[in-house]
Amino acid sequence: RRFNVFIQQKRGFRKAPRKVEPRRSDTGPSGAPYKRSVLIPPVEETVFYPSPYPIRTLIKPLFFTVGFTGCAFGSAAIWQYESLKSRVQSYFDGIKADWLDSIKPQKEGDFRKEINKWWNNLSDGQRTVTGIIAANVFVFCLWRVPSLQRTMIRYFTSNPASKVLCSPMLLSTFSHFSLFHMAANMYVLWSFSSSIVNILGQEQFMAVYLSAGVISNFVSYVCKVATGRYGPSLGASGAIMTVLAAVCTKIPEGRLAIIFLPMFTFTAGNALKAIIAMDTVGMILGWKFFDHAAHLGGALFGIWYVTYGHELIWKNREPLVKIWHEMRTNGRKKGGGSK
Repeated sequence: RRFNVFIQQKRGFRKAPRKVEPRRSDTGPSGAPYKRSVLIPPVEETVFYPSPYPIRTLIKPLFFTVGFTGCAFGSAAIWQYESLKSRVQSYFDGIKADWLDSIKPQKEGDFRKEINKWWNNLSDGQRTVTGIIAANVFVFCLWRVPSLQRTMIRYFTSNPASKVLCSPMLLSTFSHFSLFHMAANMYVLWSFSSSIVNILGQEQFMAVYLSAGVISNFVSYVCKVATGRYGPSLGASGAIMTVLAAVCTKIPEGRLAIIFLPMFTFTAGNALKAIIAMDTVGMILGWKFFDHAAHLGGALFGIWYVTYGHELIWKNREPLVKIWHEMRTNGRKKGGGSK
């Protein structure tokens, strides 16, 4: 009897099962669930925490966007300075290497030599984006590791309802969950790489590309907070839209074609207008397959930069370069005096 009473008491005080309520990030204002895009990972087990004061959630991302953009262009200016200084030395090193290659017996079937030959045949733009493509492939492989799913959703998807707001604005630019999504983005980046690097140069292109990823994500944050449609976003589409818009703005008469329909061609200017119109409609109507706000933000940033930003930002880098040059010169003098 004592045993039966003990069991009955234990059963009587058992906790009721917790009722699972739909998250705000999965439901719209009417309570109907949003249709998740196949391009983003499933987030059923991920908990998001929309702020009761949504406008305040944009303060930190705004400061991060401004600060990161400034650091990106400042680092690019210093990088260009160092590249110019080492170019003469590299020229003489190249002459010496060619002379040594001419007197050394050549090895047939040398794999390293074939790789160097392939690398040297690439354009400056293609060599520049090779590292970006490699980073995207690496992050795509990380998505395939089950134990990393929560970490990837936390840091490699951007969502204003998440606890981590700033670092995903950059990391999600290198993140793709769908193979088709990554392949399409990297194909477009590879196709426009030579044109954009010829227009901006290697260093300025990297600053624009990284800044575009952060800026497009900030525009996405603003749209999500304004509409209340929270959800994760990822992919390089925002930064690539900046590249595409910059090239189409500088070369509006260039001819473009769709990979699957090469017989139909159109001008770059018309293509840019159509893309902006489609993303504007998609953002207003709340289409969920793409992050149309990020696309639109990236495209507008690309148009603005090649029209005004290059003159306002890149042409005024001289004071920073002078400061860096004086720091380098004074550091060498002090080093020489100590010896």
